[in-house]
Amino acid sequence: MIDTTNAGKDLSTFQKYFLVFLSICLVIALFFLRNGFKASEMLDQLAKESLLPENALTNGKPTVFEFYADWCEVCKEMAPEMIEAKKQNANKIDIVLLNVDNSRWIDLIEKYDVNGIPKMTFFDSKGEFKGFSLGVKKYNELNEIFLALINNSELPSFTKASNSSNLPSVNSSSRESFNNIIKSEAPRNHN
Repeated sequence: MIDTTNAGKDLSTFQKYFLVFLSICLVIALFFLRNGFKASEMLDQLAKESLLPENALTNGKPTVFEFYADWCEVCKEMAPEMIEAKKQNANKIDIVLLNVDNSRWIDLIEKYDVNGIPKMTFFDSKGEFKGFSLGVKKYNELNEIFLALINNSELPSFTKASNSSNLPSVNSSSRESFNNIIKSEAPRNHN
C-alpha cells in the first residue's frame, strides 16, 4: 500500500517561485488591460462627440482636427487631457477626431500632410488654417492652444525639441503658416 496523503501537496521551491511570478504577471496584465480599455473608451467618446469636419469649419467656432488611430498609445494617453481641455472650453471650440485608418478621411490626411500621430490641425472661427502640432500635448498646452484659437491670438510656441521636421510640406493650405507650427515633445514611434 502506497501512502498518498501528501502526494502532490508539496511544491518545490522552483514551483512556488514560478506561481508567485505568474500571479504578479497576471495582476500587472489585468492592471494594464483595465487602464487600456479606459483610455480606449475616452478616445471613442471623443470620436463619437465630434462633428463632421465640414460642419465644424462652418459653424463660427475655432476648430481642432485631431488625427489619431485606435492602436496609437500616445493618442490614448492624450485622450483624458483632451477631454478635460474640451470641458474647460465647452461651446467655444470644436474638436474633430479623424481616424487615420478610416479611408473616409484620406483626402484630409493628404491635404494636411499627416505623417505622424497624434497630429492636431488648427483653424480659426472662419475655418481658415492657423497651424498644426505633432505629438502628445498635456492639458496646460492644449488649454493654451484652445484659448489662443478662441481669442484669435497667435498660437503658443512650445520650446521642447521635436524629432519631427519643423517645416511643413508646402501646399496651398500651409504655405503662409510656416511660423504657426507648434513644436512638441517627440512623437513616439509606432512601428
